[in-house]
Amino acid sequence: MTDQPGTPDPTTPPPEPDVAPVEEAVRAGYDFTGPALELGALMLDAQTQSSARVRIPLAMLNRHGLVAGATGTGKTKTLQLLAEQLSAHGVPVFAADIKGDLSGLATPGEGGAKIEARAVSVGQEWAATGFPVELYALGGEGTGIPLRVTMSSFGPTLLSKVLSLNDTQESSLGLVFHYADKAGLPLLDLADLRAVVGHLVSDVGKAELKALGGLSSATAGVILRELIAFQDQGADAFFGEPEFASSDLLEVTPQGQGLISLVELPQLQDRPAIFSTFLMWLLADLFHDLPEVGDVDRPKLVFFFDEAHLLFRDASKAFLDQIAQTVRLIRSKGVGVFFVTQAPTDVPDDVLAQLGSRVQHQLRAHTPKDAKALKATVSTYPTSEYDDLGEVITSLGIGEAVVTVMDERGAPTPVAWTRLRAPESLMAPSDPTAMQALVQASARHATYAAVVDRESAREILAAKLEEGARKKEAETQAEEAERARQEAEKAAAKSAGKAPAKKQEEGSIVHDVVSSGAFKDFMRTAAREVARGIFGTARK
Repeated sequence: MTDQPGTPDPTTPPPEPDVAPVEEAVRAGYDFTGPALELGALMLDAQTQSSARVRIPLAMLNRHGLVAGATGTGKTKTLQLLAEQLSAHGVPVFAADIKGDLSGLATPGEGGAKIEARAVSVGQEWAATGFPVELYALGGEGTGIPLRVTMSSFGPTLLSKVLSLNDTQESSLGLVFHYADKAGLPLLDLADLRAVVGHLVSDVGKAELKALGGLSSATAGVILRELIAFQDQGADAFFGEPEFASSDLLEVTPQGQGLISLVELPQLQDRPAIFSTFLMWLLADLFHDLPEVGDVDRPKLVFFFDEAHLLFRDASKAFLDQIAQTVRLIRSKGVGVFFVTQAPTDVPDDVLAQLGSRVQHQLRAHTPKDAKALKATVSTYPTSEYDDLGEVITSLGIGEAVVTVMDERGAPTPVAWTRLRAPESLMAPSDPTAMQALVQASARHATYAAVVDRESAREILAAKLEEGARKKEAETQAEEAERARQEAEKAAAKSAGKAPAKKQEEGSIVHDVVSSGAFKDFMRTAAREVARGIFGTARK
């Protein structure tokens, strides 16, 4: 008996279930052979999740990356997730802790129904885990170990960015640093630089100012006023000694975990330029000190640059070129850099083009400006299997992101709508008392906590000024003595019989006055007051 039309043949195996093109592409594109960081699982749509895994090859993390998204969409948790896994793979991490939440990395996380549900959905074996953390604070403003940098190391280019100087003023500031180097005037803190500029615009330093050629007294005056305002904001706490050694960021614990170094940024809204520019100095210092290593199996350090838009805002072309060059070349030193910001358009094209990994959280398109930014964001991604990637980005939930990374060959992976894993450390600030104890117990606290105040430009110039005052005092004494001698001779000529005694008497009076301790104390006090008037409050 033949089968009725339409009846399936029992000997024929059932057809394979349909596999969405995006799922097929993601499974193949993220199937790496080497170690990788696990980001999460593929979402087929807002409700449907696949078991396909989305990952980043460990060896590609020195090709840099971007974590972007609107406020409240989960950028900080993504940064935390990446930091945890990097540490577990023995890779040190540096990050700016803007809101204080990242201190939770030191404390095992708190489980719960939501965490367990997410872990199961993305195939994660979640376990509460704490990680090795070192806390720093710029200039000691906060709980952490003080981070300082000398003014000479910071340099005129970065300082010009902080002071919002124009190109002419930046060039002039460079001449001031050059003069200080040639004159043997160490620039350690902000007061040193103020002293040098103040010296150059003073009557004493006018000849040296003129010899610099490209530095006018008017421009030097502008720079001096900006430095005074900068110091009034409390920025002098960031400059000085002991200077932080960036090599301290490269530590791996005896247990094989990478050290996570977090720097507190209190009152970011008041001084955004100094914070972002200090982080740029730290990155440039790493570039200067580290040897070339080429392509490595794992990075020596991954550097997370949070609130990256602050670095690029109102920056000069020369400054942007320096950033782009540093990012491009530091890869060969084994350092990966991730910029964390709200939108990819916050990052200049020359820098954005060098970022191999993208984790894009939700963007909003409520205004024409938002819509334009969304369109620009979509244009930075490779061709995807999604009909409308912009719609995907605006419909992402919290803890979801659109991801593309570099595969092990250096080619971009398929764009993947990803539900991200949950961090295993505390997703909130750690206990302040525990953090204070952690800082006090650190060996680096003893190295960096106490300020070192050695002789530098301010003291040297003050000593020169006081020496000049002493010289002037000696000249004045000599003139007074000569005047007294002449008066005595005149008196002797009028009264020849009593001249010797009178001359001796008058000479004795002058000698007694100028040699007295009270007269010398008066002249030294006057010299110090002159020094204070030019160089600011004297050190105690």
